[in-house]
Amino acid sequence: QVQLVESGGGLVQAGGSLRLSCAASGRIYTYTRMGWFRQAPGKEREVITARAWSEISTDYSNPMKGRFTMSRDTAKNTVYLRMSSLKPEDTAIYYCAADVDSDYSWDYWGQGTQVTVSS
Repeated sequence: QVQLVESGGGLVQAGGSLRLSCAASGRIYTYTRMGWFRQAPGKEREVITARAWSEISTDYSNPMKGRFTMSRDTAKNTVYLRMSSLKPEDTAIYYCAADVDSDYSWDYWGQGTQVTVSS
């Protein structure tokens, strides 16, 4: 059993940045895939990024590598999604998910966190 709790969403102006957190508890292995998704109003859920736990960067202080960057803090069992240069079209509910056995089936989902980007 895995629980995922997201936080960090909110209202931000276009061009701004946010960092979302996904705290994981339970059985997370080095090969467990973690993913970030989003779903905008009236649209289907889409994947932003997904990687095996061990392959996720631990350099969560690097804000400039891509507009959306996933990183992790092993001690806190937490993955982050840093988002920069945000646009109004990035407005959505953002979810993290875990594919525990890396069989390309997303087993667990967080509750979602709302991100709203104003123009």
